Amino acid sequence: MKILVTGGCGFIGSHTVVDLLNEGYEVVIVDNLYNSKIDVLDKIKKITNKDVTFYQYDLCDYEKLQEVFSKEKVDAVIHFAGLKAVGESVNKPLMYYENNLFSTINLLKAMKSYNVKKIVFSSSATVYGSPKSLPIKEDFPLSTTNPYGTTKLMIEQILTDLYKADNSFDITILRYFNPIGAHKSGLLGEDPNGIPNNLMPYIVKVATRELPILNVFGNDYETVDGTGVRDYIHVCDLSYGHVLALKNSKSGLKIYNLGTGHGTSVLELVKTFEKVNNVKVNYKIVERREGDIASCYASNDKAKEELGFSPKYNLEDMCRDSYNFVKTNQ
Repeated sequence: MKILVTGGCGFIGSHTVVDLLNEGYEVVIVDNLYNSKIDVLDKIKKITNKDVTFYQYDLCDYEKLQEVFSKEKVDAVIHFAGLKAVGESVNKPLMYYENNLFSTINLLKAMKSYNVKKIVFSSSATVYGSPKSLPIKEDFPLSTTNPYGTTKLMIEQILTDLYKADNSFDITILRYFNPIGAHKSGLLGEDPNGIPNNLMPYIVKVATRELPILNVFGNDYETVDGTGVRDYIHVCDLSYGHVLALKNSKSGLKIYNLGTGHGTSVLELVKTFEKVNNVKVNYKIVERREGDIASCYASNDKAKEELGFSPKYNLEDMCRDSYNFVKTNQ
């Protein structure tokens, strides 16, 4: 079975490609390398001893995308590609709407043209907005607090309407919570271009003295210590969730949360990172960031029951593996 992975050189995409290769799938990656690096392909080969087919194309270029579908005869798609920084999306909303929506529409048009009916979509817990209660279940009301989240919600709606129009599609929407950690080999991890937008790579860069201090956005939320609470999940648990979704051959439109079911505050994460890695992370409290919410963590019940999804790694593993990746690649 041949799987097209868009954004397959990125953080979650690359780990998923490793899992797919280890499970015996053929993999084709399309990635424009906007927020990823070409050497990831060598690292995937080193871990798996298997090759992938790679196209450095942008999904917004429909002709290039058609070329891929024409050549590769893929059986299914896992769609990661897209801009993903909450703060940047608030400042550059048009860029986010144009890129994330056009690229997905192009992909779905190409799938329809080449009769590829199975897709796993990389969505986000941001589609729940500010939840009324916790833990968050898949049938909760949907709303967003930033343009990045709105693009994810819009794409979910596009997929829903596509399935209504053609119920031969097999669509799985995975709503991620907060992936951190890295591959045990130390070869793959979160390595953003420029200054990180996500918390863990920022913590790591402060720990290695590449950046001077971590800004903690707000300490006046109604949480255990006033800082924001999120459901952090090891990227290797999250990536394997895509393999489980792919193996679930039940046709239809399916939606699953992928998280651990537990919330951790920013300061709890910082303290755990310091403890397991025996390092100091300098931080300061600054004003809340626009678009952020107080608490967000998942109910995993549906994914556990229907996909057999059960996270194996704990917060200490996540912190240890994140730091190991950076030390290995310094």
